[in-house]
Formats: sequence, structure tokens, C-alpha cells
Amino acid sequence: MSAGAENAERILVIKLGALGDVVQATGPFAAIRAHHPDAHITLLTSPAYRDFLSASDWFDDVWVDERPGWKNMWGWYRLRFRLRYGRFDRVYDLQTSDRSSLYYQLMLPGRRPVWSGIARGAALRHNNPNRDDMHTIDRQVDQLAVAGIDQVPAPSLDWVQADTTRFGITGPYVLLVPGGSAHRPEKRWPVGCFTDISRRLAARGVTPVLIGANADAHATGTIASFCTQALDLTSDTSFAEIAALARGAVGAVGNDTGPMHVIATAGCPSVALYSFASDPALCAQKGPDVTILRRDLLTELSVDEVEAALKLD
Repeated sequence: MSAGAENAERILVIKLGALGDVVQATGPFAAIRAHHPDAHITLLTSPAYRDFLSASDWFDDVWVDERPGWKNMWGWYRLRFRLRYGRFDRVYDLQTSDRSSLYYQLMLPGRRPVWSGIARGAALRHNNPNRDDMHTIDRQVDQLAVAGIDQVPAPSLDWVQADTTRFGITGPYVLLVPGGSAHRPEKRWPVGCFTDISRRLAARGVTPVLIGANADAHATGTIASFCTQALDLTSDTSFAEIAALARGAVGAVGNDTGPMHVIATAGCPSVALYSFASDPALCAQKGPDVTILRRDLLTELSVDEVEAALKLD
């Protein structure tokens, strides 16, 4: 990491979320650091990812974006002051949203940094007409190529460390991720199916380990109530602990959610479940052993097929 000398190049990387996108940006993060080994690099991200990404060796500082509301003029003033005070020479906007592109305009008036992104007027604008039809990883690789970075490694969580002994897991286990966006029920395999596969795993002597957030508690609680051998870790795991658990698991099954990106990238044999609501060609989990199962309606996906995809035999 840079020693932060006063004359070092100052770089800002913007990646606000969501979890899966943050994980898939780890390759670009590494590429940016490798391309600018002596620079002082600051990451602008969301509160949920500050501690997680601070543990890497890519960034000298990690800033939290307060994401002021559109009518919060004082909040926008603070953000503008901070961005300008950073005196950045170059910005890599890996979020490439309308909001993050607006941050480019906050640099006015005066000297603006060399900007890689989609903001109008950016010096290194990623204007590939097919960018919206590219997988997230491929799109970011293409964006960085425009900026002169042509070596981008695959996403990796090898740097993540966590002690999972407190969970007391003994013997083989499979991670199950039955949750997802509350407003997108079509992206969820039925809870009854997760319950069924939990029982099948338990019958094999494999512990089902349930991963989820507070919003998933109803699903995970239902599964645990019908499969007493399941270990329910809902809201009890950090991102780093999920990655560490993934390294020790014999497999994982889950909906198209952020934790499944963590699990797959950490190297766990993973079965990710997709419906018509999301296109794996654009956002699928990546890792050394990932199986994508897709049906228009996840109610049409059988437990037998998912169990077979786990390849536990």
C-alpha cells in the first residue's frame, strides 16, 4: 500500500453497492492498485462495506457515502466539499450510476480529475454501446481498458480472514441462502423446497447452515423449525465470516443474492438459482465451481435437480 507521500498521485474509486457488485469489483480493485502502486487510493462506498473492504490492502482510505437525499442541500454541500478537498487526480467510477456520475459535476468549477466512468464530459468515458448487455465483470474490464488498465484479475476474496470456530460446526456442512429482496418474491425458491433439501442433507449427515439477514428471518426460521438439525445463523455472520464459512463448506445452494456472490467467489461449490426476474448472463455468480439453475418460475425447479447439482455423492 502507498505510504501516502504528499506528492503521490491521488485516486478515488467509487463503488457503493450492492454486495454482489462489490464482490465482483474486487478484480478491478486489485487491478487499479497494481496499475497505481505508489498512489494514495481512497474508496468511496456504503456503510455496510466499509469495514469489509478496509481489511484489504488496496485502499489507503475508505470513505462512507452519506447518500444525501435530493432535497438535502446541506448534505450535498458536505459531499461536494469532501470530493473537492480530496484533490483527486483520477477517479474510477465503478458504480456508473446516474448518482455517481453526478459526483463528477460536483467537482465544478475548477480543475476536475481524469474520470473513468459514464459521466458526460468524462475524459475516459466508457461509451461502449453494448455495455448494458455485458456481464458486470466484463463491463468493468472493458471500462478499465479504456482507462489504460488491460490486466484485470478475476474477483477474489483470498485476502478475507475470519475465525468461525464460535459457530461450533463439526462435520460436513452445506450453506443455504433462502432469502432475497422482500419486494422480489419471484427470485426466491420456495421455502418448502429449502426445507426439503435441508432434511435430505441432514439425512446424509450433512449439517444445513442457514445464512441470511434480518429480512430473511421468517424463511430461515421456518426451515429451522422443520429441520432441527439445521444451524440458523441468520443475522449472525459478517461478510468475512460468510467467506470463511464458504471455504469450509462442501457446497452451497441459494437464490440470486449478495451472499451467494461471496460464497461462490470464496471458492465453495455453489448452486445459484435464477428465475425470469434476473439474467445470469449479466450478473451470475463467478467462482471456480458454480452451477446456475434457471427456470422461468422457481416453483418449477425440483428439489431432486438441486440436490443432484450439489454433487455430494
